[in-house]
Amino acid sequence: MAKIQGWCAGLLLVFCAQAQALDAGLVGRLMTGDSDEKSQAITELVVSGDPAVAPLLQAFADGDLQASGSRALITSGGRIVDAVTAEVLPALPDDHEDLVVNNRMRRELADALAVLKLLSTERADRLSAARTLVNGADDAMLPLVKKALAAEQDSEIRGLLEGVAASMEIRTGDTAQRMAAIIKLGEAGGSNAKKLLLPLTVKNADGTWAEPDGDLRAAAASSLRSIESRLAWGERVGLVFAGLSLGSILLIAALGLAITYGLMGVINMAHGELMMIGAYATYVVQSLFRTHLPAWFDWYPLLAVPVAFVTAALVGMLLERLVIRFLYGRPLETLLATWGISLMLIQCVRSLFGAQNVQVENPAFMSGGVALMSNLVLPWNRIIIIGFALVVLGAVSLTLTRTRLGLFVRGVTQNRTMASCVGVATARIDTWAFGLGSGIAGLAGCGLSQIGNVGPELGQGYIVDSFMVVVLGGVGQLAGTVYAALGLGFANKLLEAWSGAVLAKIAVLVFIIVFIQRRPQGLFALKGRSLDA
Repeated sequence: MAKIQGWCAGLLLVFCAQAQALDAGLVGRLMTGDSDEKSQAITELVVSGDPAVAPLLQAFADGDLQASGSRALITSGGRIVDAVTAEVLPALPDDHEDLVVNNRMRRELADALAVLKLLSTERADRLSAARTLVNGADDAMLPLVKKALAAEQDSEIRGLLEGVAASMEIRTGDTAQRMAAIIKLGEAGGSNAKKLLLPLTVKNADGTWAEPDGDLRAAAASSLRSIESRLAWGERVGLVFAGLSLGSILLIAALGLAITYGLMGVINMAHGELMMIGAYATYVVQSLFRTHLPAWFDWYPLLAVPVAFVTAALVGMLLERLVIRFLYGRPLETLLATWGISLMLIQCVRSLFGAQNVQVENPAFMSGGVALMSNLVLPWNRIIIIGFALVVLGAVSLTLTRTRLGLFVRGVTQNRTMASCVGVATARIDTWAFGLGSGIAGLAGCGLSQIGNVGPELGQGYIVDSFMVVVLGGVGQLAGTVYAALGLGFANKLLEAWSGAVLAKIAVLVFIIVFIQRRPQGLFALKGRSLDA
């Protein structure tokens, strides 16, 4: 808003400096006419191309326009300026009155200002204006849209403006222009273009065609088929991306559990709360950046990632030292103890941060998305979370296969007695391995904070899915965890599109139960001497 006001203030200065006069008759109709007359006056003012129109209409939209009879007085910037004569007044006349901006007038002012902004030198202004006009604009503004289109070099903005111009020509052009517009919409149009073309292919209530020209009807039908095919592909790609996104979320949520449960055999019901701790650690880092380093706010995730990992890892190591260590080999007691600990952690967070969700903002580079099609926008935060999951997966894989800690963890997992005999401090390895799994849970919480709400119950929504991923993939198998996470992600989204979220969850759960009955070891079986013995 500040940018728009600055843009209009600059035009106002030019307007006052050059003392250009608006059409007094149009301004008078804008001040005193009924809604239809005001609407027509707005259109004619925009088409006139006068640079003084922009500050006048912006003042009208912002409530800074006063009427004194048929005179228009702009009262923004601490000054009172007559819109027609550019005269600066010392005070408002006694007969001044506010102009009421109703919803219809507000929409028409937004469209008019968007058309004027198409000639701005700032790309962001032109792109915003083009997106506004896609939803509809007065057909009388077609010459200005074409003028902007002729001067536009940006491919994204040109594509939007071509659709806007084509939609106007369908309604107002001659037969040749309408045919060309229909063909153009069929080549590049989206959902809005479909709404424009559909009325050309239907019949009226009396059985006659809404569009009497048969050639135009045929062209519209052909363009509709092209658009529907393109939209269908957009839906398919969107479904694949949604499955990949959900799979990456399940992956980072299950990776830590793949170590604590898959490799160590500990049923940790507090795993979700370790994710919650990572999310709240991200919130604390964000708050510190906002308070002490506001200029560097967009970079807070770079510090939040290690802080979330270390915080959750320390809590996990403390949990292993004080509780888990005395319950190895006793799964039921471990399950009950960690469930109780999860409730304690939830209550601690409620006491520290409150029961309500806290706000974790995306940095600028994670806001918005990539518009691949008219009905397909890939959010940046989801794209980055997918990349983040791959990085975490690679780091875990390297840790387990290329480091001394990973060698000891794998040795203890496969044969604890033999590892102890060759000098491995198994108790210490248990602590470090549990800390590693807990730290990865903290990373999952850090990632989840960027795509959803952060609250005391955050981990409860992922603990069951995480266990399903680990069990389906195969206990102790990272490759199985990856395949299971992606498979469940795609299956959930595919079934949701057919039957809804609830039935999709039920179907996935039934499948996992049947699968485990047939193959208890999961997709990949863990090989080791202790298992072969």
